[in-house]
Amino acid sequence: MVRLRSRHLSLLTLALLAALPAGAQQFPPSDIPANFTPPIDARDYVKREVMIPMRDGVKLHTVIVYPKGITNAPIVLTRTPYNASGRANRMDSPHILSTLPLADEAFVKAGYIRVYQDIRGKFGSEGDYIVTRPVRGPLNPTSTDHVTDAYDTIDWLVNKANLPESNGRVGMIGSSYEGFTVVMALLDPHPALKVAAPESPMIDGWRGDDWFHNGAFRLANIGWIGSQTGYKGAGQEPATGIYDNYEEFRRLGGANEWAKNSGFDQLPAWQKMVAHPAYDGFWQGQALDKLLAANPSNIPTIWEQGLWDQEDIYGAITAWEALKAKGKSGNNFLVMGPWRHSQVNREGRSLGPFQWNGDTAAQFREEMVLPLFNQYLKDGPPVNLPAATIYNTGENKWERFASWPLACEAGCAAPLTPIYLAANGGLAYDRGAAGADSYVSDPDKPVPHLPRPVNFADGRWPDWLVSDQRHVDGRPDVMTYTTPVLTTPVRVSGAPIADLYAKTTGTDGDFVVKVIDVYPDEVPSDTKMGGYQLAVSLDIFRGRYRDSLEKPSAIPAGKVQRYRFRLPTVNHVFQPGHRIMVQVQSSLFPLYDRNPQKYVPNIFLAKKADYQKATVTLERGGAAASAVWLPIVKAPPAP
Repeated sequence: MVRLRSRHLSLLTLALLAALPAGAQQFPPSDIPANFTPPIDARDYVKREVMIPMRDGVKLHTVIVYPKGITNAPIVLTRTPYNASGRANRMDSPHILSTLPLADEAFVKAGYIRVYQDIRGKFGSEGDYIVTRPVRGPLNPTSTDHVTDAYDTIDWLVNKANLPESNGRVGMIGSSYEGFTVVMALLDPHPALKVAAPESPMIDGWRGDDWFHNGAFRLANIGWIGSQTGYKGAGQEPATGIYDNYEEFRRLGGANEWAKNSGFDQLPAWQKMVAHPAYDGFWQGQALDKLLAANPSNIPTIWEQGLWDQEDIYGAITAWEALKAKGKSGNNFLVMGPWRHSQVNREGRSLGPFQWNGDTAAQFREEMVLPLFNQYLKDGPPVNLPAATIYNTGENKWERFASWPLACEAGCAAPLTPIYLAANGGLAYDRGAAGADSYVSDPDKPVPHLPRPVNFADGRWPDWLVSDQRHVDGRPDVMTYTTPVLTTPVRVSGAPIADLYAKTTGTDGDFVVKVIDVYPDEVPSDTKMGGYQLAVSLDIFRGRYRDSLEKPSAIPAGKVQRYRFRLPTVNHVFQPGHRIMVQVQSSLFPLYDRNPQKYVPNIFLAKKADYQKATVTLERGGAAASAVWLPIVKAPPAP
């Protein structure tokens, strides 16, 4: 019966098809037409996507956006590894203000042409991608680099035949990797490049940006390397089945074990990382502060640095200092705000639980960057930018400095002031009697950088540097030293120096030093801030590099060694009723890889059996007096 019914349906279908007009019996092959163009007449802007040829024939995908009817307009260029089409499309809108990113609003309102470009080898661009491609020379034998690509791009953009709407002047801006490409362009700037704004740029990946801090590797970057170099377009990090990154990394030995488990050990970028654990020629040859100092430009440049930048806290101020030392302070301006990484491109009213005096990021973009760009790209009025504009995170206001820093080891208005580790967990301005404090550092129970579980994608990564340090205060492997309650304000303006004398039963080890503002037990205006421990400056140092960053050596077990290293810059006032605290520990995990505490030639390749406990002893007082040298100044800067 079923077969008979099916036969009747088939006959009926054939009859219906036969009744259709000729030509209608062919079923359409697809509902997707060969060409479909949504209407764009309602747009108040023009968007063009072009392929710009480089000197070696490689073409780079470039997105150009500008208001309709614009003429004689300056250009702002960003070169990115993060998808130019996506960067130039915040949302699908007929309005340019909604289409371009929030950070571009000031430029849009001022009538700029906005250009985003995929760097060589990423997304829509041709060519080969190399992470932070070195400049032409020993590390790059080809004829091209980011310097030439920026030059060739600008040369194309200012050609009236290509972009008749422009006035032939270009500024560059970008944060993080995009800031790195801005700095590269400054090494041999095109004549049409008139002004630049590198924001949190990657300057030295070994000393303190992205990959390492003083030799300690940042584990989160293995995933970035994988997602960035494993795919030409958008990539993804591997699923490991473990939510807690603390547990995930602790189960393995060195970082290369994790890379093997994820397959990232196949990637050339990771292989180069493993091959260069020390500050050798590979890293020194890419250090842009050194390259800038050797070839300083005359381009007016505003260097931006977040005071709590969790990714690139080293580069901008170091580059600015290198140029200042070369007599280029007249065209280089430093701005340091109360921001996390790249927060200048977003809203800057707060960071974690801390509220600032207005939208500090918008203030930077609208009151500092835009006027400087207008001056050099539109013949706007001269801008009165001081040498340095630094946010005071203790008094919640911007401060302007004709000279910076206010205190340093040499050449400043004030010297650094040592605050010494003292007996009974105290801090003092005098050395005191000789003594020591010891703790056991166990790589199997490393000190977490955040309360567990720690997952790099849990939303806490952006503002972890302002997290409450009470989560580790009291651990037996964290040494805590505190002043009495302050009766007068203590103003610090510059870079503190950690200066530890210590011995260990191991043959290697790490040292983490934190300078902390301890809030009063009770804060009437915000009760949950009572007793908060805010790290205003912290960093890590890998002990094997105490004598040479380039040539590591084992630590002689049981012998006192000196570990002296710079901490991130501060501009802060410890208020009366607060206390100054210093914490010292030997791990900050899983942010940084664990030190086996047994010297192995390459920590990347350390095995589980290499990890061992070590007793670390901090010397205090007497001839070997551990201290933090603070940039204490007596008076606020002149307005």
